[in-house]
Amino acid sequence: MLLRQLEYLSALARERHFARAAAACHVSQPALSAAIRRLEADLGVQIVRRERRFGGFTPEGERVVLWAHRMLADRDALRQDLDRMAGGLTGRLRIGAIPTALTAAPLLTGPFSELHGRVRISFESLSSREIVRRLAEYELDVGMTYVDGEPLGGAVRTVPLYPERYLLLTPDDSPLAERTTAAWDDAATLPLCLLSPDMENRRIIDRAFTDAGVAVEPMLEADAVSVLYAHVATHRWSTIIAHAWLHLFGVPDGMRIVPMIPPASSHRIGLVLPDRVPEPMLARALLDVAGSVDMRAALDQLLRRHVRRS
Repeated sequence: MLLRQLEYLSALARERHFARAAAACHVSQPALSAAIRRLEADLGVQIVRRERRFGGFTPEGERVVLWAHRMLADRDALRQDLDRMAGGLTGRLRIGAIPTALTAAPLLTGPFSELHGRVRISFESLSSREIVRRLAEYELDVGMTYVDGEPLGGAVRTVPLYPERYLLLTPDDSPLAERTTAAWDDAATLPLCLLSPDMENRRIIDRAFTDAGVAVEPMLEADAVSVLYAHVATHRWSTIIAHAWLHLFGVPDGMRIVPMIPPASSHRIGLVLPDRVPEPMLARALLDVAGSVDMRAALDQLLRRHVRRS
């Protein structure tokens, strides 16, 4: 019964609402509430602040939630290990990725699925900071984010996949369209649309502009790569893209890509996972695939092909 109670508690922590947590666990709300009360009685502490609505967790409850995530993760890891011994991995691999890395993810998950067809994969688009938090709280198995930018916190392993290269995506009639490379101070003179300031990719780009001695004021900001592409396709704006975006979006008609002069600091996308023993089998399987797939070479080849076309 303890594991079931922990599952209910984990769902409540995720949903922050009793009815939604009960629905996620396919039980009635009274049954979920009663199970959490029994867990409180067994542990001798109050876990949930009970008000007219869900009032959050007590300090002791926050600690119990963390242990619940950990114990459920260990249970899942045990099942995965036994499945492997029986002839094949199963379960669900939970990956959190920053939006700018999502476009290249199929280069990794495609080969993974060919090897482990019974494993389900779930992706969430998250900020780099949210990935770090949810890895620490056992809500993700692997993160796909910058591995040499913001602090990754705690004991983690990092596996670099590819360095990010930056390109000016601009209309054919842009004053910079015919150049072989574009300087950051020149790009700042164009009507730009960029990602939102709360996203790490935007902070990297802002630092590159600052290092070039200019401040950029984009005409449009968005929190999704697809929104940027939709707007530059109107030929009203230019943008700075990461070269991995070409894997999904390519270059819209009437647009051209011009490589940006590399900024002073390079930034690498990679896998991040908690450094735990025993190592979860699904995470280990993804790392094995990452070791056999040269994402850097694949993306560089894609970039060269699009530059030749431009």
